[in-house]
Amino acid sequence: MALIAVGPGFALPEEDLEFRYKRSTGPGGQHVNKTDSAVELRFRVQTCPALGSEIRERLCRIARKRISREGVLIIHAQRFRSQERNREDALERLAELLREAERPPAPRIPMRPTRASRERRLSGKKARGQRKQGRGRMRFPTDDG
Repeated sequence: MALIAVGPGFALPEEDLEFRYKRSTGPGGQHVNKTDSAVELRFRVQTCPALGSEIRERLCRIARKRISREGVLIIHAQRFRSQERNREDALERLAELLREAERPPAPRIPMRPTRASRERRLSGKKARGQRKQGRGRMRFPTDDG
């Protein structure tokens, strides 16, 4: 079983990666119509034993538009004229997705106050208002009237 290094300290089994080559629509001059320089990297996310369940779930969430129904992540690379550079580009993009999936999500920062905290604030304001209202002048019932 051969391993392909995707990042520092992270390698994937070669049988989980499949490379397909096709003609590129990008630059290449006369050469472009004769060679298959574009690369399609297909990575089986669901069956890869190297991925943990949390990383697999985050990867599926991050790259959901690039994952087929069968659970295969598809990366198209055709930026360069050479097939080898496109292959390296596809592997680097896969590595970047995996690095992003490895990082745990940032904790949620609550933005709006909860209903209970709003009610506590309002009841405190009402209590302070009543306390201050009691500090006014004392009015006694008059005998005049």
